[in-house]
Amino acid sequence: MTEERPFPEYLAQLRVLMLNPPFLPRFSRAQRSPAVTKSGTLYYPIWLAYATGVLEDAGCQVRLIDAPADGTTLEQLRELVATWQPHLLVTDTSTPSFDSDMRVVQELKAVRPAVFCVSVGPHVSALPDEALAGTPALDAVARHEYEYTLLELAKTLVAGGPLEGVAGLSFRRDGAVIHNPDRPFIEDLDALPFVTRVYKTHLNPLHYFYAITPYPQVAIVTGRGCPHRCVYCVYPQTFQGRRYRYRSPANVVAEFEYIARELPYIKHVFIEDDTLTVNRERCRELAERLRQARTGLTFTANSRADVDYETLKALKAAGCRMLCVGFESGDDDVLRQIRKGITTEQMKRFMRDARRAGILVHGCFMAGCPGETRQSLARTLELAKELNPDTAQFFPLMVYPGTEAYAWAERSGYLRTRDFRRWVTEEGLHNCVVDLPGLPAEDLVAWCDEARRQFYLRPRYILSKLTQVTSHPDEFVRVVKAARSFLPFLFRPHTRRLLRRRHRATPE
Repeated sequence: MTEERPFPEYLAQLRVLMLNPPFLPRFSRAQRSPAVTKSGTLYYPIWLAYATGVLEDAGCQVRLIDAPADGTTLEQLRELVATWQPHLLVTDTSTPSFDSDMRVVQELKAVRPAVFCVSVGPHVSALPDEALAGTPALDAVARHEYEYTLLELAKTLVAGGPLEGVAGLSFRRDGAVIHNPDRPFIEDLDALPFVTRVYKTHLNPLHYFYAITPYPQVAIVTGRGCPHRCVYCVYPQTFQGRRYRYRSPANVVAEFEYIARELPYIKHVFIEDDTLTVNRERCRELAERLRQARTGLTFTANSRADVDYETLKALKAAGCRMLCVGFESGDDDVLRQIRKGITTEQMKRFMRDARRAGILVHGCFMAGCPGETRQSLARTLELAKELNPDTAQFFPLMVYPGTEAYAWAERSGYLRTRDFRRWVTEEGLHNCVVDLPGLPAEDLVAWCDEARRQFYLRPRYILSKLTQVTSHPDEFVRVVKAARSFLPFLFRPHTRRLLRRRHRATPE
């Protein structure tokens, strides 16, 4: 009797299970700082979705499952693997969920030992040796951008060829981990399928919610990579590189038109480029093409605080509702140490120009950066109130393997642990693992809680939100959904502090 061939003869017969594994409810692996958010935000599994589209276009039979969004359990996955018998299992990973992700791989491999298991994402891209050495069930890691690595792997498995020929792949051979040369980053992003087509086929867009954008919405990218040198940013350092590559304006407009036609209940698009405004000329050209297309869709994008007024005006005319901006710190020395390349004066000018252009701003602020002191934290909160963005987030510095920030914390002796499970709390919220001199992790978290409370509970801010909801009824659903999740966290730390004070004041 001849031994059964583990893989089919033709690509069209290859069954691929693309999996965002179960972990915590509404855990977002695809966000740059993976966690459960206080606002209830849940990101699309955007990179798995792009790869799903590439494999489908090549003829593979593909299923994409987003367990944190749809509630798929490990037992249900076992049943699926037993009945559907996938040949290739692709699992997304993140730093805080890594141990759990590997357990899922082991459980599913036990159901079908013949399935080839490959993991993807920034964490395993940074630590492929650890992933493969610590998880016998894991066959390979597809490092960095992985759409075409997975496609070439699929073709190699079907052809029975050597894994050594698959660029971007790390795998185990005879007890040793082999790292093939890196795969060049994708230059022709127009060749990728519309990710929204994959959403329509495989996902329920109503499961996904971004607290700062109108609901429901979809997330796309118009470009990948970022040339700026910020020490903490994960994607440019571990995933998609420092050079900004972008789709043609015509290709982006075509996807907006696809969304308007095929997903008519979607009214908003989140452009998830690291920095949409890197190339001003291209940004303005894209804005003009979107303006002319008149799809009726508005959009939010990530930006820096160095955008000129003319570009902001063009974005507004194209339908830009909001820009998400990493201000990070109110201290110019801290900004220099994290290589932000932006000054506090530029931030103030940007906010004036954004207001003049009519664009809303979501501001991001961090605590615990290199050079941080209690005085610099006070300046950050003061600046946040002065800038007065429409929404704001305050987080302790999160350091991830593969970033300069992680190397700095480890080298300086500031890293509290290498137990990646502790990157989040039991609830899945961000947890600080960096202890600075005079600023332990607990103090950084407490500062973020207090900064959040002081920012959002200002009478001026509350009045502006009430005005926004009454003036724009379409904002009501977003504000209510975000408030329902966010308000308990806003008050809870303050309540606990009050209870502790009362306890200390109570006589024995």
